[in-house]
Amino acid sequence: MTELSAEWLLPVDGPPIEGGLVRYEGGVIVEVTEGRAERHFPEAAIVPGFVNAHSHLEYAVYAGFGDGMAFGPWIRTHVDRKDRLDAAQMLAIARCGVVDSLRAGITTTADYSFSGAAAAAAGLLGLRAIVYLEVFSPDPDDARRQFEDKRRLVDETELVRIGVSPHAPYTCSLDTYRWCLSLGIPVGTHLAESPNEDEWLEHGSGPLRQIAPVLVPPSGKRSVPTLEPVLGPDLLCAHCVELTDEDVALLAARSVPVAHCPRSNALLGCGIAPLAPLRAAGVAVGLGTDSPASTPSFDMFEEMRAAIFLARARERSAGALLPAEALRMATLDAARALRLDDRVGTLTPGKRADLTVVSLAGSPYHPVEDPAAAVVFGGSPERVLQTIVDGQTRYANEDNEKWREVRSTASAARQRMLAPRQ
Repeated sequence: MTELSAEWLLPVDGPPIEGGLVRYEGGVIVEVTEGRAERHFPEAAIVPGFVNAHSHLEYAVYAGFGDGMAFGPWIRTHVDRKDRLDAAQMLAIARCGVVDSLRAGITTTADYSFSGAAAAAAGLLGLRAIVYLEVFSPDPDDARRQFEDKRRLVDETELVRIGVSPHAPYTCSLDTYRWCLSLGIPVGTHLAESPNEDEWLEHGSGPLRQIAPVLVPPSGKRSVPTLEPVLGPDLLCAHCVELTDEDVALLAARSVPVAHCPRSNALLGCGIAPLAPLRAAGVAVGLGTDSPASTPSFDMFEEMRAAIFLARARERSAGALLPAEALRMATLDAARALRLDDRVGTLTPGKRADLTVVSLAGSPYHPVEDPAAAVVFGGSPERVLQTIVDGQTRYANEDNEKWREVRSTASAARQRMLAPRQ
């Protein structure tokens, strides 16, 4: 039996506990109560491990590539540079993404994986993950071949489950989506991320024309109406920025889960997703960091803060999103979007022992009125003391040879992408 305690414990599905203690055994939470353990963290909070509803671990070192470009040219830049990598280099970068995630207190991630390297990296380093193998094709037979080629290279484990990702409605046909949904495994896609997406689908115009050879023919409809025949609870949709009121109502009526990525959407100039209307309609919305290709980091604290800032700015209301709600979106709500809420997302007896310990020492935010606000506004990867997955400490706030090796090999792969073409 292992016991940890801290100044505050935030179960998420119940009120904060001052002087809280959690006991776990065999990877399962046994008890959450008041008390002080031998292993006590003063000036700190224990929270459920963060659940990242949308990531790309294989892009962990892509930060700064194509900054300021329109959506279409930005995609083209990343495709060109990614093509310079071999399998070992993709794995090196994915391992770095896993380390950066654990360092940020993330214990579960929903990763859209181009090569499948994310599955191997998560398994090696102990990150809980659903890895959605990406396919890009209007032809379901071609999509099947892509999926099977990648699936042969990866293994499922107790922590890592394999899914499939028909990339987006502008690269995959409805028949491809239907084939993916027929597999009976987790399915995730990108949807309504940018106005450029609708320009192509409606009119065959806009910046995405630069990659026209890999796109589906225009449907004559915007992205959400284009996917209307396949929208449902089995299709996790990342982004959902370009939504009308009718789109929001449709997503709610079909119980479509959404991954909200505010920093990525803002930095790419795509806009601000209608978070308040989505949540008010009853859509399950979890927070996702996306990847350093479009966001500086896998920092869930920054993602929670961005969600708050942008929701309040969009709605012109200081109450549009509260810290406790943002924390819930990064834990329980994200777990619900991934259909993992029976296992993770809260500190509840019977659930898996996925915990994050966050120091508040030196933070300007103290849990005077609201301990959730102290964690959300005052937390950072530098303040994560421990990240525990399935009862095992997968990250501790320390520099060690293992983490240095992971970052060194990833840095070498990044240099390969930036080297001049021979």
